[in-house]
Parts: sequence; C-alpha cells; structure tokens
Amino acid sequence: MNLSRRLTDTHIALAHGNGGRLMRELIESLFAHHLGNELLDTHVDAARLPVRLDDDELMVTTDGFTVDPLEFPGGNIGSLAVHGTVNDLAVSGATPLYLTLSALIEEGLEIAVLDRVLESMAQACKDSHVSVVAGDTKVLKRGQGGGIYFAVTGIGRRTSSLKLGMDMICPGDAILLSGSVGDHGTAVLLAREQFGLSGDLKSDSASVLPITQTLMDIPGLRFMRDPTRGGLATVAYEIAHATDTTVRLKEAHIPILDPVRTVCDMLGYDPLYLASEGRVVAVIDTASAELALSKLHALGYADANIVGTIASGRSQVVLETDIGGERILEELEDDPLPRIC
Repeated sequence: MNLSRRLTDTHIALAHGNGGRLMRELIESLFAHHLGNELLDTHVDAARLPVRLDDDELMVTTDGFTVDPLEFPGGNIGSLAVHGTVNDLAVSGATPLYLTLSALIEEGLEIAVLDRVLESMAQACKDSHVSVVAGDTKVLKRGQGGGIYFAVTGIGRRTSSLKLGMDMICPGDAILLSGSVGDHGTAVLLAREQFGLSGDLKSDSASVLPITQTLMDIPGLRFMRDPTRGGLATVAYEIAHATDTTVRLKEAHIPILDPVRTVCDMLGYDPLYLASEGRVVAVIDTASAELALSKLHALGYADANIVGTIASGRSQVVLETDIGGERILEELEDDPLPRIC
C-alpha cells in the first residue's frame, strides 16, 4: 500500500479519532496495513472468532473511553464504558457475556469520584447481565491523563445462522432509527457549562440490547450500528462507502429533541453529526420495516422512526429537507464540537 496516497497527514490530530474520514484513513492506511489478517474486519463493531459453542459463535470487541467531564447528566464514564462495549456486541447480533477492564487513573483523582464511577459501572453490568472477569490498573502522573481512561474488551455469543453486515444491504432497503439523535453529545456539552449554557438534558447512554434483540426477530434485518462518534450522518456515510449506494435521509422523519435543536441552532452544530450512546441505526427490508417499527413502539421507543432509504447511485448521503429540497451531507472531518470521547 502506498501510504503517501492514502494518508497525507504528518502528525496525529484530534480529528483522527472523531469517527469520520480521517479516522477511517488512519485505520486503513496504518493499523489494517500492518496488523491485517483474515479475521480483522475494520468495518464491523465486533469480530467473529473461529470458535464454536454448539451452534453459536464467539464475538469479540474492544473500545477505549474518555469523556470530559467524567460525570454528566444521565451517566458517567463508568456506565458509558459498559454501555459502549455491550452495544457494539449487541448491534453485531451477539448476546454480551464477559468484559475485561483496563483502568488508567490520573494521579490526584478524588477517590469519591472513582467510587461513584465504579458503582455506576457495576450497575450497568448488572442491567446488561455481563460480568467483568479480568482487568488491570495503572496510575498516570498528574497532568498525563483526563482523570480516568477505560479500555474495555467484550465477549459475547451469536447464533451462527444470523447473517448481518453491510454486504447484506440492498437498494430499496429502509433505514430505521430507534430514537432521537445527538442527546449524548449535547448533554456532555451542557455539563461543561461552556458558552454560558446549561440545561437538564440527559445523555441517552444505555444498553441497546432490548432494541437489537427485538429487531433480530424481524425477517429482512440486514445491518445494525450504534451512532456514537460522528452520529447518524457518519453511519450513513459508512454504509454509502461500503455498499456504493446513495443513502437518502428524510429530515422531517429524524427525531431531534427540542433542547438538542436549540443548542445546535445557537452554536452552529448539526445534530446529525453528534454522538448518541443508546440508539440503533438498522437497515431492514422494506417489507419488514413497518413491523419492526411497530415492535419498537410497543417496547416503549416512541421516537423510533423510519428515517431514510438505500438507493442506487453514487456513494453519497443526501438529506431531503423539511422544505422539499435536497442537500448533500458532507463526510465528517473536523471535530463537530469540543471533544466528548
């Protein structure tokens, strides 16, 4: 691989971790180039291991977590780390079982803060029926960390007959969103009390297992992803790139809470690029989409909606606006707001 053609940057920037184009180029040009093997797939949330448990297969995922502030309305870095790992397994069709935890703690952190974070982590594990079975702890010198960093690996099991992936997506498929977008990104921003703003909006950080387990019973399910870094727009671009199709989103059908919309209007942010930590984007056969939507509504996800379709055409994301026009959504490059993860 000619790295000079794929990766033109000479130094790492924060934007290389935002989930957008620069992050994809970094992963493909360096990590996958040097570490690639028959099992490594950089387009999935969890990888299938060549180990069978009766009719099931093992799935594994790993992720790192950092957030400022460590505690925010609706959660903290402890619950976020569990939910983020569990959700990567869940949208891959797996039932999460076990976690490993690496904690990097900055010198000077208040013990009371660490106690609250771990208590929240324990409750999130209990709610998701997973156990932390191994771990490691390191202490960083003061000024060398953000209070706490967590690295979590998750292991789950998935029935071998379940077929999910971007390679299953076809033109004509519907795009289903399980709830409002941008809640987490906006809640963390408000928790910093920057720009003279404050509010009581809570993060949507939560396990998506009830959502994914419901959707997996629906025929025609093609693919699932949780729209974390880079939000809904970035997931849409991942699909467009992987399938060489046009992803068409309907602005009027995308649920956005009033506080999120107000903050974005005031500060010039686009909620479609903001992180959500308890939502699922699913691609499903059109014939089954309404059934899937009705089941999510019955489960209590009242804001769930069909927000777009997969269309033939060039690889791009098109937003059909409220006023009847269209605009091309650009692929995320710079961080859309002060870094939240």
